[in-house]
Amino acid sequence: MFENEHPARRAALLSREYVRTKNREGWLGLYADDAIIEDPIGVSHIDPEGKGHRGQAAREAFWDSFIAPANIDIVINHSYAAGNEVANHIEITIVIPAGDGKAIQQKVFGVFTYHVNDEGKLLSLRGYWDVNDPINALTEIPWDESQSA
Repeated sequence: MFENEHPARRAALLSREYVRTKNREGWLGLYADDAIIEDPIGVSHIDPEGKGHRGQAAREAFWDSFIAPANIDIVINHSYAAGNEVANHIEITIVIPAGDGKAIQQKVFGVFTYHVNDEGKLLSLRGYWDVNDPINALTEIPWDESQSA
């Protein structure tokens, strides 16, 4: 799967597939030891200090806290590869079941960059999106519990 892709684009596509299929070990295995995740870049409810999530333990906590409890769909609208990096213009739909037939949904519109080393391991995943932009706001939606993550 994705063997003939640009190495950074391949990592991005695998990341998307592992998130979609809830493959924690596959997703964690994409990263180099000291890789960093900045999603989004800067201070946010996901990263109150704005320093990113660096190292294996931090990436595991990121998965467990923000990916595992949600249903996540990632659409890549455009992709631009250069050197050992790719920038993807994407739309992410995140749904977190909240009980009582409701869920919290967030649409995220932004650019995500993936930088790989010569072995194809991710050195960084960086999300350029504004948590304060109303387009990325959280909304409550009706939810069928059988769709839960």
